[in-house]
Amino acid sequence: MKILLQNRGLNSKKETKEFLEPDLNSLLNLKLSDIEKTIKRIKKAIENGEEIIVYSDYDADGICGTAILWETLNIFGAKVLPYVPHRQKEGYGFSKAALKDLAKKGAKLIITVDHGITAEEEVDFAAKLDIDVIITDHHLPPKKLPKAFAIVHTTRLCGTGVAFILAKNLWKSFGKSEDQILEKLDLVAIATIADMVPLLDLNRIAVKFGLPYLQRTKRPGLLALMNEAGIKPQNVGTYEISRILSPRINASGRLEHAIEPLRLLCTRNTDRAKELAKLIGKTNSKRQKMTEEAIVLAKSIFEEESLLPILVHEEFHEGIIGLVAQKMAEEFYKPVVVIAKGENVSKGSARSVGEFNIVETLRSCSQFLIEVGGHPKAAGFQIKTEKIEIFSQKLRKFAEKTLGDGKLSKIVNIDIPIDSSLINRALFEKIQDLAPFGMGNPEPVFLTRNFLVENLRTVGSLNNHLKLQVRSDSKSFETIGFGLGEEAHFLRPGMEVDLVYTLSQDSWNGNTKLVLKVKDLRVNDKEPILSSYQ
Repeated sequence: MKILLQNRGLNSKKETKEFLEPDLNSLLNLKLSDIEKTIKRIKKAIENGEEIIVYSDYDADGICGTAILWETLNIFGAKVLPYVPHRQKEGYGFSKAALKDLAKKGAKLIITVDHGITAEEEVDFAAKLDIDVIITDHHLPPKKLPKAFAIVHTTRLCGTGVAFILAKNLWKSFGKSEDQILEKLDLVAIATIADMVPLLDLNRIAVKFGLPYLQRTKRPGLLALMNEAGIKPQNVGTYEISRILSPRINASGRLEHAIEPLRLLCTRNTDRAKELAKLIGKTNSKRQKMTEEAIVLAKSIFEEESLLPILVHEEFHEGIIGLVAQKMAEEFYKPVVVIAKGENVSKGSARSVGEFNIVETLRSCSQFLIEVGGHPKAAGFQIKTEKIEIFSQKLRKFAEKTLGDGKLSKIVNIDIPIDSSLINRALFEKIQDLAPFGMGNPEPVFLTRNFLVENLRTVGSLNNHLKLQVRSDSKSFETIGFGLGEEAHFLRPGMEVDLVYTLSQDSWNGNTKLVLKVKDLRVNDKEPILSSYQ
């Protein structure tokens, strides 16, 4: 365990204790900028009956945070409405047209969720309309901040995490018990995992304590969504959130309008929840089909020789280009930019690998962009279509300077080699002390040598996954290698293999067994595993 902790940068007793024994109060007592000023302004708006708008982003992070703030303000008697922009019609963040419309309808205070930190021009425009703007955001701030009434910001949490801290402080200011606000950690857990922020520090605390609330959630909408997806609440973990729930919440914002998942999260009507979950499930199926088609197109124009492939096509739908970029980046292990080409304005999305900071890379070419924002691993932008070619040239030159000399070689990071005698349920249960696993806190990866292959087969609709039955001494193990189906051509029963894997537990008909999830393998006639251990 000591080595596993050290591999996560935890060397002192204090760091180890904080990681293994996370304290919820570290999250609840987090001090954020302008909190007191923000609460005073909100209370003034409530007292004066002013129209408050919670202005959301359209992804799962924005939607979950907006649900928390809207519910909280509503409880305290605020005249409050949520506003979710339409991705295709309005784009990311504020739009001046929306601000004009909200001003006409009497809005006096706007609270953003998961955006606004770069909206200098739009915040100035709101001020001219006599609207105060309170920004709650977690994205990397620019050198010059907007002149908002208040900015509640930290990069230590996702957007929903920031909104939750504001809601918690508002709750406290009204002298209410924390019990009810803690129930909203179910949404914080979803958003933290969905937004792919590192599961370390406060994010880890948010998920560690949020998952139990999610597993026993009383929200009709979440229960209906889980039922539609075929998962049981008590079984929901980081995988179920990242692969099953959050894609459904995101689907409406990608293709249609994200107001539907917001309604789903906030409804108290069971029948309405079932209707919305069914609708969102259909939208997600449509999104899956469109994504599959877009990936085929992306592969047909993929620039394998480029260090930073830039894929441009008028048939790309702007709502799914982030998914396409992520798939391409994972498969080819390169940072990838995908642009949905429009007649006058085009939308782009980028994903990165390794330590390559994609948002700073895009900002290095900001003179060609209308707007850009995001994280080191994922970013989005708008660009005039006529500028795409020169932008692409500059971006490629930047990549050549920073990504040369094999810096994109994919390495399987192995935590520690272990003997097969140590592979048992006790080890599996011990490493759960490091959970929840995710971005920034991956599952421990082990290397065990000289397994004897007893049986093998490929599985999956494309036979692209590899199943092995292996033995070491008197113990037999079942393994699954996702995406390793091609390795079957080099294997046969009786061979010895070295496996790099994580440990998982498979349940079926009330029985549980350990399964080795293979990340890489080596047979006698192949090159050594490229890894951090040799």
